[in-house]
Amino acid sequence: MINFIPELKARGNPSTVMNFLVPVIAVVLTIITGSIIFALMGFDPIFALHTFFISPISTSYGISELFVKATPLALIAVGLAFCFKNNLYNIGAEGQLTMGAVVGGGIGLLFYDTSGFWILPLMILGGAIGGALWGLIPAVLKVRFNTNEILTSLMLVYIALLILDYLVVGPWKDPQGYSFPKTRKFGESGRMPLLFSGLRVHFGIIITLIGIFASWFIFSKTMLGYQLKVTGYSPIAARYAGFNQNYLIYTAFIFSGAFAGIAGLGEVSGPIGLLYRDISPNYGFTAIIVTFLGRLNPIGIIFASLVIALTYLGAEDAQLFMQIPAAVGFVFQGLVLFYLLGTELLVNFKIVFRKSI
Repeated sequence: MINFIPELKARGNPSTVMNFLVPVIAVVLTIITGSIIFALMGFDPIFALHTFFISPISTSYGISELFVKATPLALIAVGLAFCFKNNLYNIGAEGQLTMGAVVGGGIGLLFYDTSGFWILPLMILGGAIGGALWGLIPAVLKVRFNTNEILTSLMLVYIALLILDYLVVGPWKDPQGYSFPKTRKFGESGRMPLLFSGLRVHFGIIITLIGIFASWFIFSKTMLGYQLKVTGYSPIAARYAGFNQNYLIYTAFIFSGAFAGIAGLGEVSGPIGLLYRDISPNYGFTAIIVTFLGRLNPIGIIFASLVIALTYLGAEDAQLFMQIPAAVGFVFQGLVLFYLLGTELLVNFKIVFRKSI
């Protein structure tokens, strides 16, 4: 009896156009699948998709909220690109975000009753240092002991969250907060300035755009960016060229952690204005999807962050107007990642059938 066994065979020359269209195809397939899911749940797919994707940004306030959600996602994602370009899988951006918020927010609490233009820059610097140091831990473990950075960076997320939890219910708890697990509010000098009256868009979006431009410049115009890309494409070629692998590992994690730490500080000094347990709705994990959807390209990450930010807003509207759990937003995020990886696989490989007797 002859059986045909499917196998993957690398394409000799993958299509450049199809590589470019991979994110678009993934988003389109996600929308189609989402409409099918809504239909199976008994909803009109047109109404459901309108509620999920159009209704949240139909007002100026909704558009501003889209930018508020996209700001930390984009900043974390461009930081993660430093690691992913070097074939380093930093899964711990959520922990680096948290420690950036803790260190930067701690500075804000220290000077909560002080006014000065220098307080916010000092908090931003503290956020970057906190995130970078937390990102440096898996880098050191990988260089010194060859540990798997996926596991170490992920486990450090839970340590960071427990540190935050200890602080907000212990030494940093607001003495006038009626025992709620939160700190006192930062002073005005420690808050991100709002850019528009009545909207929550704040100065963090300017910092994000600066970070995106800086990452584009590093990737495109500097030797460091060239070394990261070469190491990612071919570690053997990088070693042959004499690139310092350990230096690149440290550098990638420092940049990645610093960007996530600044994003965390932006969250607590912008929309929130204090520290409490749930400062991030999993931005650090969701930014991984943003990074790959944006093809590790700073410009692509901008558009990807807006798409993924819309799933957060759409989930909130779906919960309000359709009475379905807000977790549907995570379903859409998972679908995007699933189709993104699947489409990219089929662009670079083709399915062939091998005869087997």
